[in-house]
Amino acid sequence: MSLYALARNAGEALYFQIAKQLEAEVSRQYAAGDCLPAEGELALRYGVNRHTLRRAIDELVESGLVERRHGRGVFVLDSHLDYQIGTGTRFTENLAALGLHAENRILRMQTLPASERVAERLGLPAGDSVCWIETLRTTDARPLCVISHFIAAARFPDVALRYEGGSLHEFLGATYGCRLRRTESLVTSVLPQGDDARLLGMPQNRPVLRVKSVNVDDRDGTPVEYAITRFRADRIQLRINP
Repeated sequence: MSLYALARNAGEALYFQIAKQLEAEVSRQYAAGDCLPAEGELALRYGVNRHTLRRAIDELVESGLVERRHGRGVFVLDSHLDYQIGTGTRFTENLAALGLHAENRILRMQTLPASERVAERLGLPAGDSVCWIETLRTTDARPLCVISHFIAAARFPDVALRYEGGSLHEFLGATYGCRLRRTESLVTSVLPQGDDARLLGMPQNRPVLRVKSVNVDDRDGTPVEYAITRFRADRIQLRINP
């Protein structure tokens, strides 16, 4: 017997009715990080089998309201972060303004020949050396995005030796007097590639928001950095400011 009212003879699927009721319940009674009751308990509460209940939870996962954590249960997510993209965007400052603590971890760093695409964005001949820095950004210990930074090695020959983490833009400003200004941002929704899904703690079949950006030296307009950022799409909304 169901403890919650479902219209079983209506045209609306039971799992969808359950999803709507759960969504309303979560918004009224749950906070970010709270765990929902076990699927067996919820299935008993609604008088349905576990398959139907699981489809209802799938709807909430798709909408970004909750996430499954393997072996632990279903947890309520934060609302989407309102991340602003403008000419002077800085990751750490943006999140601090939202009251969030941001951390930046270097995943890998090496010097390599620039591909045609990277060279074109940086105004370099293809094959010129660039410093490639891959970083993972987290907020309150939860992964938010992975960033690939490409910087002309000739302009900053010792960046790989001196940069040890934190805000890359702040480092370039303090070390080289180079203040960056964003001139282009291309945003697309794509499936995660390589090890992005693992790093971001998300399923391989859920999209990320990919932002390709060019940042120039504000003093002379010379391209300094080409960055490819992959955000967890279920945790972010991008506000584009001119």
